[in-house]
Amino acid sequence: MQLGVNVPNFGPGTDPGVLRDWARVTEGLGYDLLMVSDHVVVTPDVAERYPEPFHEPFTTLSWLAGVTTRVRLGTTVLILPYRHPLLVARMAANLDRLSEGRLVLGVGVGWARQEFDALGVPFAERGRLTDEYLATLRDAWRTDDQEGGSIPVWVGGHSAAALRRAARFGDAWHPLRLSLARMGEILAGHALPGFEPRISLRLTGTPVDDPQRPAGVGTVEQILDDLERLRLLGAGTVVLDPYQGDPEETLRPHAAWRALAEVADRWRTAS
Repeated sequence: MQLGVNVPNFGPGTDPGVLRDWARVTEGLGYDLLMVSDHVVVTPDVAERYPEPFHEPFTTLSWLAGVTTRVRLGTTVLILPYRHPLLVARMAANLDRLSEGRLVLGVGVGWARQEFDALGVPFAERGRLTDEYLATLRDAWRTDDQEGGSIPVWVGGHSAAALRRAARFGDAWHPLRLSLARMGEILAGHALPGFEPRISLRLTGTPVDDPQRPAGVGTVEQILDDLERLRLLGAGTVVLDPYQGDPEETLRPHAAWRALAEVADRWRTAS
């Protein structure tokens, strides 16, 4: 099983130098995948969680491809209805080729109603549009001689529609911050093409005894146990997300880097 990192590409601390450092730390610690998020218009509902500056993911990953050599690069998740699918197909194929086959395209339907309104995309149609655009991506890569056919497509969400979407169009299901119990229930009840979850990463000095403890929250021993349980559930990659919701965290990345270093070191030793 491989490990990845969800790197914050938003907030007051994400200047170019810090983003470059994030990429070098992620690759230098031996992580296998670096992922970033997606918003196009930082409307008030988006800004509450992910304030400006918000770096567009294809642009950011293209730049980070030039300062890395090995780590895979991905989106967690690209809001598919925000862009014309033929534009996404072209950008993804180009990025994958320029990075020598390192792209992972995580996609989702989105949640920010005000952002949909600003982009002129009907919020109520986002699920249908995502299905339609996924089919268009596959057709474009297959028929237009674009080198995108080998790009892994991970489909986010855990609704019934999202699970059907992952099974029909995806190479893997990509749940975001679900509990271990919930992920296990879904995997037991559905035939999915792959399992590539994103979980939290928050190290604590003492064990977290709450039965509702999210995966990735607790002592390093608890987190290692979470990773092992995810491996047994069939995870190919687990993406660790150190962002805890306070944009001011982006000004202090060293705490996240220390946690990532400790988990990487202990995981290698345990494996």
